[in-house]
Amino acid sequence: MAAPREAPERRPFGRRFLTDPARLFQHNAWDNVEWSEEQEASARSKVQENSSQLLPQDKQEEYEVNAKRYWDDFYKIHENGFFKDRHWLFTEFPELAPNRNPSQNGDSVHEFSNKEESNNEGLGSCENGHCSLETRAENQLNLIKSTPKICTEELATQNYSERNQSDGDYPGSSASYRILEVGCGAGNTVFPILQTNNDPGLFVYCCDFSTTAVDLVQNNAEYDSSRCFAFVHDLCNDQSPFPMPDVSLDVVILIFVLSAILPEKMQSIVNRLSRLLKPGGMILLRDYGRYDLAQLRFKKGQCLSDNFYVRGDGTRVYFFTQDELDDLFTTAGLEKIQNLVDRRLQVNRGKQMTMYRVWIQCKYRKPAAPRL
Repeated sequence: MAAPREAPERRPFGRRFLTDPARLFQHNAWDNVEWSEEQEASARSKVQENSSQLLPQDKQEEYEVNAKRYWDDFYKIHENGFFKDRHWLFTEFPELAPNRNPSQNGDSVHEFSNKEESNNEGLGSCENGHCSLETRAENQLNLIKSTPKICTEELATQNYSERNQSDGDYPGSSASYRILEVGCGAGNTVFPILQTNNDPGLFVYCCDFSTTAVDLVQNNAEYDSSRCFAFVHDLCNDQSPFPMPDVSLDVVILIFVLSAILPEKMQSIVNRLSRLLKPGGMILLRDYGRYDLAQLRFKKGQCLSDNFYVRGDGTRVYFFTQDELDDLFTTAGLEKIQNLVDRRLQVNRGKQMTMYRVWIQCKYRKPAAPRL
């Protein structure tokens, strides 16, 4: 018999309870909201209903083959959106700026919920599973586009992969602290890191499947090639080169990225990313949890496989459990530091609507090298 799973880890944040419904709509969000058995049963029923009809196999293959085009189109549409900064990064993931003084961070946990996830105008606007609050382009910084650069995977990485990386001939080779963000989108995580982390030894790599997204990063006025290297990368292609060697990274960031990948390819991707980490290096993840509002909003005919859906714009999304993520990371040889569920109640005061969001946040570390 398999060993019993430990009890789900929950966010150790203070709860807020309101008994007066009139007061409820004066607020935006509550963290660590407990679900009743009835709520969970209702969510499970909705998922069973919207997944009862799967897309034909030929359509599923079409979405896989054309995945890059769908993400390029997504960023072409959203590049000029007005999104908020991800200052919450340094509350949730202090590893991104280890020398940062906590008193410098004015974003408390509750401010995090308001800034990151509680845009009143966006709440309730989930269509085809694409919530305005959830996309990787949400929170992107002000972008200033100049003459577009040609940025292909070959041009961005070929010259570096052909050199002898073991001799330190790669971007960021002289850095003492290296961070890689996978699925960087338009830079809404990378640029706050560069602005906040003043470590002179810092070097940030960022990559995305979408050429359009990487162009946005490279054309941002704050892009600094002496501290950052943006490149196009296909995670699902094992032969797609990284510009840095294995065992060279301190942190790998995955924010609402792994969920966009075909489930059967996730393990090999996590294995590859694990090999990039130094002993003691960490993977930081935040992604969609099972029964999130976005999953419940899907209609019949949008389900590809269990808990995996296609949105109206052709992009895809998976909704995880804690155990699934734990299996992915531990199979890759990483040890758990954090694996928690973050359930949020959000309120649209204008529309008098309540919505439940479910995210999972993880930190997994590569074991330190054994002493000889």
